[in-house]
Amino acid sequence: MSQSTKKSGYPFFGDSFVYVIFDDNTDLYWARSRVLEYLSQVAGQLPDAAKPELGPDATGVGWVYSYALVDRTGQHDLSELRAIQDWFLKFELQTVPGVSEVASVGGMVKQYQVVVNPDRLRAHDITLQRIHSAINSANQETGASVVEMAEAEYMVRVTGYLQNEDDLRQVPLGVNDNGKPLLLKDVADVQLGPQVRRGIAELNGEGEVAGGIVVMRFGENALKTIEGVKQRLEDIKTSLPDGVEVVPT
Repeated sequence: MSQSTKKSGYPFFGDSFVYVIFDDNTDLYWARSRVLEYLSQVAGQLPDAAKPELGPDATGVGWVYSYALVDRTGQHDLSELRAIQDWFLKFELQTVPGVSEVASVGGMVKQYQVVVNPDRLRAHDITLQRIHSAINSANQETGASVVEMAEAEYMVRVTGYLQNEDDLRQVPLGVNDNGKPLLLKDVADVQLGPQVRRGIAELNGEGEVAGGIVVMRFGENALKTIEGVKQRLEDIKTSLPDGVEVVPT
């Protein structure tokens, strides 16, 4: 890179962070474009599961607003509050001018859990890799060719996204010794559960909550960004489920 830089790396379990430090007078977006250019060159050399991403276009002092999602009526549990944050509030607030990122904290991230039975796997001579591949194959959308009917062409598409536990239980693994279909439910238990957590968010000694941290884009006006966030929260208040409220923290 033409500008003077320093680089350092910090590896963690499941993550690895690389920091590139430019001169103070370097344009931030020029620097980000150069880093992105170099990342695109090495992406093909990384392992399949490694997905390089740029961090937010913000600074260490960009944390300008935080809030908690609470439900004092008890109608929604921590997983539902976290889902509201991840799939509704986060996207709404990221459209506010000046906002770079909305980071989610606390709550429970709901996930489908497949608990295999080692004895059943051994009995049917099935590997974990085979189960992994079967689930991946069953949870994707596939396109085919076209079918011509009455001088019109119809595109063929198969939508195979899994939507609940029963869909997972019906994932085919092959056939058993009797020639009958062997399904995932025959060798594993499927359940809903929380993703392993590394911490919690708690509010005023009243218990756990889910919430978000709004990070401002580099060079923006903090006051205007905060006012925009407050206005957007006010606008979407009526779209929240009954009992759920946003508490500024």
